[in-house]
Amino acid sequence: MKFIVETSARHVHLSQEHLEILFGKGYELTKKKELSQPGQFACEERVTIVGSKSEFKGVSILGPVRKATQVELSLTDARSIGIAAPVKESGDIAGSGACKIVGPVGEIDIAEGVIAAKRHIHATPADAEQLGVKNGEIVSVKIDTDGRSLVFGDVVVRVSETYALAMHIDTDESNAAGCGREQHGEIV
Repeated sequence: MKFIVETSARHVHLSQEHLEILFGKGYELTKKKELSQPGQFACEERVTIVGSKSEFKGVSILGPVRKATQVELSLTDARSIGIAAPVKESGDIAGSGACKIVGPVGEIDIAEGVIAAKRHIHATPADAEQLGVKNGEIVSVKIDTDGRSLVFGDVVVRVSETYALAMHIDTDESNAAGCGREQHGEIV
């Protein structure tokens, strides 16, 4: 069974508290476009991520707001601006990297929250049953491309009624496999 493989570029998830520090009291995110995962969206707003060596301007914010602020970078991104970003599942920010986030009206220093997201598959319970996998299982996924096909190991399966079937990889992983816009993979 094949499924879509999507490339997740650098982005930020903000808590309401941090959103208001960066953009102003009572600020609400402006939806730009829906993402493949139900209820998730890219925002019009952008921020600057500052590391010890450099910075990235115009980094996308994904909504809705979350309980904790999280910055997701590829390992190449993190190294290039001087941030330690361990590979972790989204939401697991304990002991992760630190950075400064700059918005139009304020800035914050986060002591943790910068990660390189562990590659993963989102699946509904029905999708997981069809794929023969369970929540938290680690699998390998083959991605066929012209001249750069790869098998990615260490792919975590995340199962929830609120998900839509899709695999997410970062830009380093996507480039390594030569992925295009309409890329598919399968568990091997």
